Amino acid sequence: MNEIYFAGGCFWGTQHFLKQINGVYSTEVGYANGDISNPTYEQVYTDTTGYAETVRVVYDASVVSLEFLLKLYFCSIDPTSLNRQGGDVGTRYRTGIYYCDSSQLPVIEQVCREVAQTLDAPMVVEVLELKNFYRAEEYHQDYLDKNPDGYCHISRELMAIARKANAK
Repeated sequence: MNEIYFAGGCFWGTQHFLKQINGVYSTEVGYANGDISNPTYEQVYTDTTGYAETVRVVYDASVVSLEFLLKLYFCSIDPTSLNRQGGDVGTRYRTGIYYCDSSQLPVIEQVCREVAQTLDAPMVVEVLELKNFYRAEEYHQDYLDKNPDGYCHISRELMAIARKANAK
């Protein structure tokens, strides 16, 4: 199993989107690359901790490639929007790809280059080594499964893309 971390705005929708992809073994939401230990949602919400709402993705590379995951991730975000996705605004909602294995970096950089060539504005997705990750509170985990009518910045049409990625 491999892991990668995606920040894509509110982590509720990003988790729900990514967990549907065939080959994704598990997901959990949390806070990545911030400046304090064991942050709470209330602290992260202030935009003073440096954390981004992030989804940890554990995947089976024999079933789904990192390249494929990255391309689907880019379908779910606006890579030109700084510190904002949908109606969510703040540094905690920035977009980012955080890796823990340096062998992932060439694939990440290649996909980012390919996506950037299709954009009319500069890409603002940060690509960094994972510095830290703290699991979010339990009520945030699988939030949209627990609250099917809950808020989500990712459209139902985009969610269908992740489900269709399961088709063989």
